Amino acid sequence: MSRLIVRKRMKKLYFFLIAISSFSLVMAQKLPSPVPAANDEAIVFKEAEFNFGRIPQGKPVTHVFEVVNKSNAPLALENVQASCGCTTPEWNKEMIPPGGTTKITVGYNSAAEGAFEKTISVFYHNGKMKTFTIKGSVWKTPEQSAPVNNSITILKNLN
Repeated sequence: MSRLIVRKRMKKLYFFLIAISSFSLVMAQKLPSPVPAANDEAIVFKEAEFNFGRIPQGKPVTHVFEVVNKSNAPLALENVQASCGCTTPEWNKEMIPPGGTTKITVGYNSAAEGAFEKTISVFYHNGKMKTFTIKGSVWKTPEQSAPVNNSITILKNLN
């Protein structure tokens, strides 16, 4: 009876070892993902900040940021996320070849009066992240148009 128990345990042990070996072989066959440049700066922004200056309230503005792939392998921008809903990024989801460029267009709706500074996060190469910012100041536009200038009306009537 004890030999039967030993045999059963040995079969379980062999099965376990074969399963682990197979799993190790399968995992060893997985191709590594492209490696970014040695300094870990796979992407570089041509500018890390843009200042819109003073913009009128309610007038949406946009700016285009250029991104360069400095790595030795193609990569894609996985996601581009703004710090709030008033800022909307648009980007190309195609692969960027080594040394190639792509553009991210960032829009700001300028609905709220006052100074603003918004961060845009760019996710790439399996969760790595870099950020850039937009900033400026929104001034309140007048509630009504300028008053009528009576002098101009008089001059027009003289002709």
